[in-house]
Amino acid sequence: MLTSTSTFLSIRGLRYHVRQWGRVGAPQVFMLHGWMDMSATFQFVVEALRQDWHVLAPDWRGFGQTDCAPAYWFPDYLADLDALLAHYQPDTPVRLVGHSMGGNVAMFYAGIRPERVARVATLEGIGLPSISPQRAPARYARWLTQQREPLPKMGQYASLAMAAARLQQQNPRLTAAQANFLATEWAQSIQVAQTPMWSWQADPKHKWVNPILFRLDEMLACWQQISAPVLWVTGENSDFLADVKRSGDYDLRWQALSNVTQVMLENAGHLLQRDQPAQLAKHIESFFEPTR
Repeated sequence: MLTSTSTFLSIRGLRYHVRQWGRVGAPQVFMLHGWMDMSATFQFVVEALRQDWHVLAPDWRGFGQTDCAPAYWFPDYLADLDALLAHYQPDTPVRLVGHSMGGNVAMFYAGIRPERVARVATLEGIGLPSISPQRAPARYARWLTQQREPLPKMGQYASLAMAAARLQQQNPRLTAAQANFLATEWAQSIQVAQTPMWSWQADPKHKWVNPILFRLDEMLACWQQISAPVLWVTGENSDFLADVKRSGDYDLRWQALSNVTQVMLENAGHLLQRDQPAQLAKHIESFFEPTR
């Protein structure tokens, strides 16, 4: 298995973990993971790349080995990304790959700072299912209530093998070796009533409801400012994609982009980077080839 190295940076007051693969000095690609995930999720895609790349993948705040934060608001991910790019590639436009939440961050950033992005591949980072504004009062009320409740609990497992089995249950396309690798990278040892257990490295506050509803019009306004070519990748069997399509505004999303190439991966769900890493790597590499 291809090994990665870890670097820790001070980013906006947090100790940030950045995982790196490949040769320093090779063309750089930044890979951004999604919600309830971590940087090692891209391991199998990186292994499938055929050309010489330097891949950098941060753990977002409160995930993996990056520090937790008092709260988690979407604009903070944009500011964290801006600071990371200023550190690693301050002078030239960057190549971004983002999955789910990481894809949404990449797409917003590409519209807000279009001069900083050469190309962006969004892996089901296509916004959220639309929601009625009438649900806002209940969402705010739920969020307020959660501030007084005990923190949600992350999954707890008696062994790494059980944690790996849980990953395979959630994502049946994972091989046992892949699940074991991800569990080893993601899980941490904890004590529960003096009993050793394993749990995911993620701040439980990520499970709180977000009181701020998804705003489609704001997203489209940002996406309309994207000048970089966009690779729009979805999974043939993605439940998340199906949820977004039920909103009735799916086509409005990709049509907001001036230069978009759409790809649907066969036999893949929402976790494209785990389900079909070789297919995905081929498309990413072909898409980024003109910028080498």
